[in-house]
This record gives sequence, C-alpha cells and structure tokens, in this order.
Amino acid sequence: MNIWMQMLGLWLLAVAMMSLGWLWQRRRSNAGIVDALWASGVGGSAVFFALFGDGATGPRVTLAVLGGAWGWRLAAHLWTRVRGEPEDGRYQNLRAHWRGSQWKFFAFFQFQAALIALFALPFVAVARNPAISVPWIVLAVAIWLVSVAGETVADRQLARFRADPANHGHTCRDGLWRYSRHPNYFFEWIHWFAYVCLAVGSPIVWLAWAGPLVMYVFLRWISGIPYTETQALRSRGDDYRAYQRSTSMLIPWFPRGHKS
Repeated sequence: MNIWMQMLGLWLLAVAMMSLGWLWQRRRSNAGIVDALWASGVGGSAVFFALFGDGATGPRVTLAVLGGAWGWRLAAHLWTRVRGEPEDGRYQNLRAHWRGSQWKFFAFFQFQAALIALFALPFVAVARNPAISVPWIVLAVAIWLVSVAGETVADRQLARFRADPANHGHTCRDGLWRYSRHPNYFFEWIHWFAYVCLAVGSPIVWLAWAGPLVMYVFLRWISGIPYTETQALRSRGDDYRAYQRSTSMLIPWFPRGHKS
C-alpha cells in the first residue's frame, strides 16, 4: 500500500469516527468529545503508519509506542473531562454563535478529521525511515518522557485547582501554571520534536517538521491560546488580565514583578 492510499484510508477512518462523534454530541449537546476523538485519532494514526510503513523496525516500533501512548493518555484525560463536566465554554460559545446549527458542527467535526491526517504527516516520515540510529531514538524517547510528564503534571495541577469550589472565578497559578499561562500546550508542542528525531535519515524527513510547526501555529494563533484566553477573560475577567500581565504566554519563565 503506497503512501497516498494509506493517507486516504486514514482520512476515511477519521471521517467515520468524527461522524459518530458528531451524532454523540448532537444527542448530548456536548461538542467537547471532538477533542478526545482528535487525540485518539492522531495517536491511532501513529500506530497505523508504524504497522504499514516500509522503514526500519526500530523507528517504527518506537513510533507506535510513543505515538500510541501519547494519544491514549491525552484522549483518556479529555474524555474524563467531557463525561464529568458541562460542555466546555469554548463550545458553548460556538453553539450560541452558530445558533445550534448542526450542519456547522458537522463541518467542524469533519475539519478535525482532516486535521488528523495533517498531523499524521510526521508519522509518515518516521515509518519510511530506513535507518536505525540509537542516539536519535534515545533522544526521541527522552523528549517524549519530559513532554508527556510535564503535560500530565500541568493537567493534574489544573484539575486539582478546579476541583476546589473556593477557586471558582479565580486563575490557577499553582506549580507550572506560575511560569506559563499554558504549560500543557507548551509540553504538547515539545512532544512533536520526538518524531523529528525519529525521522532523521528518512528520505522525507522534512515532513516530520510539520508536527511542531503546524502545532505551534494552531496553538498560538488559531484554535489553542486565542480561544482558551477569550473564554478565560469572559469567565475570570480582571483576575485573568492580571495573570496575562505577569505570566509568560507559552514558554515557561519567571513571573514578571516577582522574584524567582
């Protein structure tokens, strides 16, 4: 099976999955399921290309383990939030803006299916890598461990903060959130460099850079930070504005106006 057929097959699977997800949100009025499905789809695509790729075994096995485990952890975390909390404010705002139009939500879900294929491009490069380089594999695993551990810690710190009713209407400044307004996004971005390392030696290694580059664009300007901060300003107002003034947006750094 050539690359284009593999990409077509992956996209069709993503279309089917997102269509089922759209039906789920239609019945429950909770579009947050799209995030969990996206994570599981991207993680699954790493396993998919590792299985059907024609590159060396070492990079492909590492890809399946790292990509699959990353997707499973993130999807499980997001699913826990979706099933246990009301619809995220971002999607409530979209629902109001679109006046509940299910066709617009369907198009949104299918756009996420296309994004699964887009973010699978680094996995294609790894799966075609004919070389086995132990140092690059070790570096990839190290990046993956640091990034997933950092994202997990950030998620747990935020969940613990939100679970306390006394913190309602306030901004989390605990742990990693003292040094970055979006430490979970930061470690998510760093995670994609692991696949760049695994793709070193591939004839299409340049495709691997699509991961960190496209993820940064989406987080910084499209669907990550802009939507999250708009909702934070809507719900937390001046408290979040003060947080914006004192805390680095993405890359962790010491708070402004505070001594380290």
